[in-house]
Amino acid sequence: MSDIIRLLPDAVANQIAAGEVIQRPASVVKELVENAIDAGATRIDVSVTDAGKTCIQVIDDGKGMSETDARLAFERHATSKIREAADLFALRTMGFRGEALASIAAVAQVELRTCQEAGQLGTSLSIAGSKVESQEAVACPKGSNFCVKNLFFNVPARRKFLKSNQTELSNILAEFERIALVNPDITFTLRHNDTELLHLPAIQLRQRIMGVFGKKLNQELLSLDLTTTMVHIHGFLGKPESARKKGARQYFFVNGRYMRHPYFHRAVADAYEHLIPAGEQMSYFLYFEVDPAQIDVNIHPTKTEIKFENEQAIWQILSAAVKETLGRFNAVPSIDFDTEGMPDIPALDLATYQSGPSRPPVTSIDPTYNPFAANATVAPPSSYSSAGSPSPARTEWEPLFHGLEHASSSRSTDLLEPPAFEEEMPAVSDTEGSHPQAVGDVFGEGPSAASASSLTQHFQYKGSYILTSVKSGLMIIDQQRAHTTILYEQYRRQMDSRRNASQRMLFPDMVHFSPAEVPVLESILDDLSALGFDLSPLGGGSYAINGVPAGIEGLNPESLVTGMVQTALEKGCKVKEEIQHLLALSLARSAAIVPGQVLTNEEMNSLVDSLFELPTPNYTPDGKLVLSVIQEEDIEKMFK
Repeated sequence: MSDIIRLLPDAVANQIAAGEVIQRPASVVKELVENAIDAGATRIDVSVTDAGKTCIQVIDDGKGMSETDARLAFERHATSKIREAADLFALRTMGFRGEALASIAAVAQVELRTCQEAGQLGTSLSIAGSKVESQEAVACPKGSNFCVKNLFFNVPARRKFLKSNQTELSNILAEFERIALVNPDITFTLRHNDTELLHLPAIQLRQRIMGVFGKKLNQELLSLDLTTTMVHIHGFLGKPESARKKGARQYFFVNGRYMRHPYFHRAVADAYEHLIPAGEQMSYFLYFEVDPAQIDVNIHPTKTEIKFENEQAIWQILSAAVKETLGRFNAVPSIDFDTEGMPDIPALDLATYQSGPSRPPVTSIDPTYNPFAANATVAPPSSYSSAGSPSPARTEWEPLFHGLEHASSSRSTDLLEPPAFEEEMPAVSDTEGSHPQAVGDVFGEGPSAASASSLTQHFQYKGSYILTSVKSGLMIIDQQRAHTTILYEQYRRQMDSRRNASQRMLFPDMVHFSPAEVPVLESILDDLSALGFDLSPLGGGSYAINGVPAGIEGLNPESLVTGMVQTALEKGCKVKEEIQHLLALSLARSAAIVPGQVLTNEEMNSLVDSLFELPTPNYTPDGKLVLSVIQEEDIEKMFK
């Protein structure tokens, strides 16, 4: 039998490795910029065209490469960072695997111009698909100039699965931000299609964070600095009042390298547990300095997963450091009475008050006096004498209460104005494991579910749940979720029927977006305008909110806009439908009745009727259960 095992050609092996190392244009930017940092660069300029699909250029003023090194750098497992396996546990550089340049050259057309400081001439090298096309001596400045063109030109399947330009540019900006945040002593610039997106001069760490995310963030940061024999942790934490539902800036770095670490994130989140509302996130920028021998970065080619030898001990140190910082800066809200300049209040001397000659007059009380009687008289307190005799002024009380009974009876119609009842009613599901039932089966026989529910006596439990007897058992409805679902459908119909009216703001709000969020915002500006938002750019990632959709009084426009941008960033495309869903849900949640609000039976009837007119009354728009039915047989089993 003939042999069937063969060595793969280098070009094929490099393409396989590129599948892990080079996943998108952002991966190329990350690898080339990290190489520039390892080369000792003090200035790094990045320029991309068509979100990196057409061209990525990275220019640095590092130490450059010799003619031999320039050629050898594109071979697999060729690196200047390590010499033996033991060096993996003493890493002080960003790269070490020797795969990045070989992987890039395997799936793109690469041109390199590099020169060392001592050399009079540099080297120009051209490679496409792992094949060297030319190499010659040229005159060029000190450092390296990489130009990567037509990424995945020879792997059309990979190129086809690249996302839109806005999404790919956002990924590039996200990688760029992570590198810039951990190297404040290096000057960075980033351009896209000849437009400068970022210019970050060498500066201190706190100013670098503000340069990336805006000066407004400076007011929200608390400094943290803790040194132990095991780890040095420093950086900044967000104040509890700056927590947000989406878009929090959360960064961990270790020895100058960005990392993802859910376990350490849990330590930070636990410290904020009772300081921020459930479901909200806090911002943090935390930097760890540890002995390289105590961590392992050689887990994944992207090097964002890092294993710590003393993970549990560092978790406890981190948790204590965060709690101590929050306490030291009085992040926990407290009541502070401003008494400066106010007169002192003398203590009460009971003995003097009871027997002293200057005892104030005591007003006598008439236990038979009824202010609501028809012939009652009332006067301001100043008209009472020390004997308690009222002045002759009279006030008729009964006219003051005319019309209150009518207002109480019509209150239920103000809570909801349900749409016309449809003949075809949706199904209502019982508890888990049971089959859906028609509304007629739930409420019993009758001309319609609406008329049946109108004849039903509802009960309210703890101001949050509506209990009603149905044919199959006992139905329990979460009144807030039911009202939210009803209002959501009303808002969606308004959005679908016409262009939302915009309401001008008397004092425009300002909102700042990070460089990674700006392209996404630009891509959905038309959708936001259709909803009624009016945004104008102010430069540097800042925008003025000049107008908002009519009818969202009480909502925070800045939170709404940032939430929509984060949703669009997660979806990676133009998501007008998703934005409309988010806005309608936000409006409905804001306008819905709150837990603990007491409802009359008429109001509960109106709520139940409107709920069952919806196509999907069982669940809220975000998938939460609205109602549940306890089966009659289950109730009977409880008392056997």
